[in-house]
Order: sequence, then C-alpha cells, then structure tokens
Amino acid sequence: MRKVLGTCAILLTLSVRTYGQETPAPQETTTLTTRTTLILVPTLVTTKSGAPVYTLKADDFNVTDNGVPQKVALEENLDGEPLAMVVVVQVGGPAALQLDKYRRVGTMVEAVVGGVQHKVAVVDFDSTAELRLGFTENLDEVADTIAKLDPGDGGGAIFDGIGFAMTMLRKQPSTYRRVILLISETVDHGSKLSAADALRTISDTNTAIYSVAFSSTRNELKRDSAANIPHSSGSTDAESPGGCMAKDPDAADDPTQTKAKQALECAGVLLPPVLLAKAAVAAVMNGFRKNVPETVAHVSGGEYFKFSSEKGLEQDLGRLSNHVGNRYILSFHPQTPQPGFHAIGVTMKDYDHLKVSARDGYWLDANSQ
Repeated sequence: MRKVLGTCAILLTLSVRTYGQETPAPQETTTLTTRTTLILVPTLVTTKSGAPVYTLKADDFNVTDNGVPQKVALEENLDGEPLAMVVVVQVGGPAALQLDKYRRVGTMVEAVVGGVQHKVAVVDFDSTAELRLGFTENLDEVADTIAKLDPGDGGGAIFDGIGFAMTMLRKQPSTYRRVILLISETVDHGSKLSAADALRTISDTNTAIYSVAFSSTRNELKRDSAANIPHSSGSTDAESPGGCMAKDPDAADDPTQTKAKQALECAGVLLPPVLLAKAAVAAVMNGFRKNVPETVAHVSGGEYFKFSSEKGLEQDLGRLSNHVGNRYILSFHPQTPQPGFHAIGVTMKDYDHLKVSARDGYWLDANSQ
C-alpha cells in the first residue's frame, strides 16, 4: 500500500471484565489512538550537465526538518505507480496571447505521463478556474481539449487554479501519484485564495507541481533568464571557507541560488526550529510576490521552467518528461511534529559536484500529531 503524507491511526482495544457476579457485566471497551506522520520528499539529483543520477542510496542524503536532522528512508519503485495529473492552464490576461504556443502541449503530455497507468484532467483559469475535461485515460482527448482553449477575461488567478486542481486530486485513490502541470504567467492576478491559504494548500499533500511559465514584462524575462535550471537546496555548511554566505568554489554553478535562499539555508544552521519555520514562511511569501509558479514548484518538490516561444515550451516539457519519473522519493517521520509550516533541507553527504532539487517544505495540521 502506498505511503502518503498524513497520519495513520493505530487502534488498541482494551477489555475490562468484572468478576464475582452471577451475570457477567457487559464488556467495556476503550479505544486509544496514536498517530504518526510520514513525510515524502521528491528529490531530483543531476550532474552539472543536467543528466539524472540513478545510483544513490538513502545514506547519501542529509535531510533536515526545521534544521533538525532526520532519519531518512528511500521509497522504492514508486515511478511505476499510477499517475493522476491535472493540467492547469492560464487563458486570461496576457495568457490570451500565448494560446497559440499551447497548441502542442497536449501532445507532450503523453511523454510527461510516461508508460504508467494514468488519468489526466484539464482545468483553465482567468478570473476563475473551470473544469474543461474530467479525468480520462484518453490522451488524444486531453490534447484536443488544450488545443481548443479559448481566451479568457483579464484575470490570472493562479492560486485559484491550483486550489481547484488540488481539490480534484485529493479525491483520487491514495495509490496514485499526484501531479499538477501548471502553465501560466509568473504573477497572480485576482485569486480569491490568499497567499497564506495557498501555501497550506500546496504543502499539505503529496502533490508535485511542475510549472512552465512566461513573463508578463521584459524586465521579468531578463531577471529570470537562467530560471530553467532546477532549484538547488545548496549547502548548509556553516564552516565553509568565508562563512555560510560565502560561495564554494568547488560547487556546481546554480543561478537559482539567490542571496535570499542562501540566507535561509544558513539560518538552518543558526536558528532554532520555530524561528527557522517562520523564516521559511517569510521566504515563501516573498517568492509568491515575485514568481508564483517557481515558488509552488520548489515547495511541492516539482520543477520550474521558463519559456518565451513555442519551441522553448516544447523543449521544457521534454526535459520535464525526463525528470518526472527519475526522482528519488525520500521519506522520514518528523522528530519535532509541531503544527504549521516546516522547512525541509536536502543536501548530499559526499557529492558536492551534483545538483539537488527537492521539496522545500510541508504543512502539518494540529490533528496530524
């Protein structure tokens, strides 16, 4: 049975019998419930040239939860499990000018899905999100639906589109891997779902979000020119030469490693868990303001790409199809399961030349303890 994020209950029934009476008293039962939480951490490891690495073991990874080291296991053979995917496509605002580039997206979905049992749905959004195609195994129908999407109004409610898809995926069997393929601009416009609620929505399930985005302005295109490289959780070695914020000359180049991200990773060495969790939430909220699809991809353990042409979109989906089934699925039981958002850090023990892209965090409800 597939292990999923959440809780599993162990029920113990205690019987109390009264003696010394002619008629035995009815048995009284007491149910005690204990809960344990299993966190899954999708992790992509690649060489400097971008080729996936397949030969690693659980002992090769360091994983922290709010800065606290965790005992890690490696989930086996999950890449062959069934897949439930929702393709979430923006059609409103500036996306109306991108629809011609979407025409071949449907034909690429088959490569992303791979050869496993699957079901795929299509949702589009402008000011509101709408279901265009319910879950189906027919990928030709998926391609036809995407190719015929119409321009929407002036809105771009990215959070609402993601929330709509999450609701659909929660209803799918737990044996299915859950994936969202998001195609949108970088900034949310008009969502009813708040940024705080969006963070909770995307981080309390095992749904990986793979984002392919276009910029609304030339300034954003210039700023994100190197964003196709997978996010790296970097190094948290406070004793590196020059201090934690110094650049390691032997590490692989990673243009996505901004000063803000590096500062948060350094905080994992210096701050207690509660303060680190608050810093992680602040970093996510700042990310939402700058680039929603990039941020949701990193938090969920997916991947982020940037496109400006139809050819670029196809190339990004091609790279994505090579990565979806080649992720390590690390798992751990939190040692400090406080309610709220938890920052996850993943690094390699002995392979500094490799790039690591992993889930950034998860949300734990009070009733999950």
